[in-house]
Amino acid sequence: MLKILVIDDNPAICTALQTLFGLHGYRVFCADSPASALALLASAAPDLVLQDMNFVTGAIDGEQGKSLFYQIRQHYPALPIILMTSWTQLNMVVELIKAGAVDYIAKPWDDQRLLLTVANALKLAQLAQQQQQQLQQQQAAFAGKNLCGLVFASSKMQQLLQMALQLAPAQAAVLISGPNGAGKEGIANVLHANSRRSTKPLIKVNMGALPAELMEAELFGAEAGAYSGLSKARIGRFEAADGGTLFLDEIGNLPLAGQIKLLRVLQSGEFERLGSSQTRKVDVRVISATNADLPKAISQGQFRQDLYYRLNVVELRLPALNERIEDILPLARHFLQQAKPLSADAEQALLDYTWPGNVRELQNVCQRASLLASGSQITALDLALPQSLTSSKRALDDIDQASLEAALAQAGGIVSRAAKQLGISRQAFYRRLEYYGITLP
Repeated sequence: MLKILVIDDNPAICTALQTLFGLHGYRVFCADSPASALALLASAAPDLVLQDMNFVTGAIDGEQGKSLFYQIRQHYPALPIILMTSWTQLNMVVELIKAGAVDYIAKPWDDQRLLLTVANALKLAQLAQQQQQQLQQQQAAFAGKNLCGLVFASSKMQQLLQMALQLAPAQAAVLISGPNGAGKEGIANVLHANSRRSTKPLIKVNMGALPAELMEAELFGAEAGAYSGLSKARIGRFEAADGGTLFLDEIGNLPLAGQIKLLRVLQSGEFERLGSSQTRKVDVRVISATNADLPKAISQGQFRQDLYYRLNVVELRLPALNERIEDILPLARHFLQQAKPLSADAEQALLDYTWPGNVRELQNVCQRASLLASGSQITALDLALPQSLTSSKRALDDIDQASLEAALAQAGGIVSRAAKQLGISRQAFYRRLEYYGITLP
């Protein structure tokens, strides 16, 4: 049975809330002062706190409630706290919401809204606890493996990394597909670091950044005088990676002439430097990455089908960041490191944003906010996210009630799955439930 601690100096209010929550299956404890509240927090271990802001007759400034809130937050940082009062200043409420309060309920309250707010807060707290447990399970599952500093919490990333670790010891070529900025290079790092070639070089080539006329010399090397300005021989990336791994990023940008030569070296390990007739042989594992639709490029005659099959012995598809919402906050905290913490409204803004630039955009946003934030926390305003791409600014009726209920039913009542199905965050899903007055079972 879930437990609620009500902190209010009015006995009538405590009795009314005990009755209301008791009828809905909650166990309720009441405290009439900050001191008794702190004692009950230690002994009763409630799942949620419903806190008044004033505890002295005639007090209306909310300072006692503010002080109590910060004491609870300091000792119980994960405990959801809902503020409830008829007398306090709006700027204080905004401050405490930013500091992590779940919501603010005005007295006299509406029973159904209060019950829904409490149910949503408890559900979110349970999901956060489940995510923490999943993180611990992930850490155990990947114990002894080199994840190269990758940060994640989603099941999609866990499954992808498990497959990458399974492929790492093999010699087969791997194609990593996914949108720009999603972190394909990080997956290549994991493949190499956990392979039998980990002590040998990992050479990275951004094919999209190489001029077409220098592509052959970059990959295969060139003899002195092979082209204007080259006074001494230079080795190519294949020779530099001998015995190790060669990572070819943006492989879809390789011209057809370069594709033919790459196909040969993949088949035989043999090539010649530009301007030389001497055949050289290397032992290199090739990992490639692309954000392009290579099958479509093949149908348009822009990419060789035989090369595609050589590169794509196994494909690892890296999802976009908005397909793995659970990764957003862990990544943001990682990028901020020792900078200021995120406020509650900043976390919500990060979850509601669509992230067209993926992980790379998230990193840039966090770095900019950490430099420009002037307060003790990073707020949603500090993030300066484009409002047109923030789903929290959408009208609450953009998804009709029938669609919400259908998604919830198909997901077996699991809000996170239903939210993913509709392409919104869990918090955005909860707001729409409240808008339509839908009560979770």
